[in-house]
Amino acid sequence: MKVSRIAAAGAAAGVTVLALSAPAFAHVSVQPEGTAAKGGYAVVDFKVPNERGDASTTKLEVNFPTDHPLASVMPEPVPGWDVKVTKSKLDKPLEMHGEKISEAVTKVTWTADGDGIKAGFFQKFPVSIGTLPEDADELVFKALQTYSNKEVVRWIEVPQEGQEEPDNPAPVLELSAASEDGHHGASGEDASDSESAEKASAETAADTGSSDGTDTTARVLGIVGIVVGAAGVAYGVLAGRRRSNA
Repeated sequence: MKVSRIAAAGAAAGVTVLALSAPAFAHVSVQPEGTAAKGGYAVVDFKVPNERGDASTTKLEVNFPTDHPLASVMPEPVPGWDVKVTKSKLDKPLEMHGEKISEAVTKVTWTADGDGIKAGFFQKFPVSIGTLPEDADELVFKALQTYSNKEVVRWIEVPQEGQEEPDNPAPVLELSAASEDGHHGASGEDASDSESAEKASAETAADTGSSDGTDTTARVLGIVGIVVGAAGVAYGVLAGRRRSNA
């Protein structure tokens, strides 16, 4: 009985911990695919979980920072979602590759053309962004999540260092330092080609390693088979001699 009570108490405590910790994870967030180095380009994923059991997420609006505007913002198509990119005039034009840019993306909106994100699921919305600022350690993206029941959750509270996480924190992208060789990352098609080449190289290396491992295993098994076979023959010869002598 005592063991059963301890087990029940442990289970209840575990459920309580999960219930208390769940809200901290169930919010709109942003993470880079790889690294997001200052002065370079990056592909980031806006991760959107569905927190409601009786409604689906049908719309996501992400506001891009105006204090550090990004000259290049290209969302990746997501099946089942329509995307709209909103640009605005800049108070201070940006200079990129020797050209002055007077407007930048200030908002990207995804709208579901079907059921959207159902209860118990999440969706990632990838976006290529750059160039990342060199004078900032993070970028804040305030987001609005709309449900099929017309409820809107505003993920706009900026987390403050040394304080508890707010109830509705805004997605924050941490920026890493630029590489020591001065290269901040590739852009556009060059970045895509570089990533593809790296993936192909990794897959080739994996295949080669797998093939080498298979060949080595086959050779070892072959040698073991030969040794066992030779031992069997020797044993047969000795056994035959013993019978002849008997």
